[in-house]
Amino acid sequence: MFIPREVLSRCVPFALYMLIMASSPVIAELAGLSQPQQNWLYALRVGAPLLAMLYFRRDYGELRAQRFGIGGLLAALLLGLLIFVLWINLSDGWMVITAPAGFVPKTAAGVPDWTLIAVRWCGAALVVPLMEELFWRSFVQRWLDRPAFLQLAPGAGSLKALLIASLLFGSEHSLWLAGIVAGLAYGWLYRRFGNLWLAVLAHALTNGVLGLWVVQGGYWQFW
Repeated sequence: MFIPREVLSRCVPFALYMLIMASSPVIAELAGLSQPQQNWLYALRVGAPLLAMLYFRRDYGELRAQRFGIGGLLAALLLGLLIFVLWINLSDGWMVITAPAGFVPKTAAGVPDWTLIAVRWCGAALVVPLMEELFWRSFVQRWLDRPAFLQLAPGAGSLKALLIASLLFGSEHSLWLAGIVAGLAYGWLYRRFGNLWLAVLAHALTNGVLGLWVVQGGYWQFW
């Protein structure tokens, strides 16, 4: 079965991320890794998608030479911060699919591993937003309306596609309701301004501020 390159370029990085996340417990067990050592599998989880995106970089034409006005920039910044606030508050029991154990970047001695913290923060704030926006917004949100998704301008997408993509995006996260709200916000940005960088920026700001908040307060369950 032939899969177009424009589909592969947006799906492969995300698939690698999900595959490594799902297989991490098996890898850890086979390798006999301790819990602190298992945390370093996160570097593999974000490193593989990063390498894939670098390989496919010439296929992301919409990321090149895109400009946006002050209105779009302000909207992205405000929504990014708003989603952070909502994310840490939409966490009651019924809003959670499974109680997350959290990512605790500490050594065997129980002290913070600042190198691991930096890797985790960079992965969450820099790699994941680009990877997920390429998949969920650039690909899925348009593909739901038209299989030849590159022929569909972001602003021409339907509200139905925005809603479905956001629901699926939410199902990817333990905090499913917060995930749906975030998906709607990032998807709206993409649809309203037709610029994927604005969705990436808002997503990156949410994740970046969340990471700083988690480390500062030790709220590891949100990581």
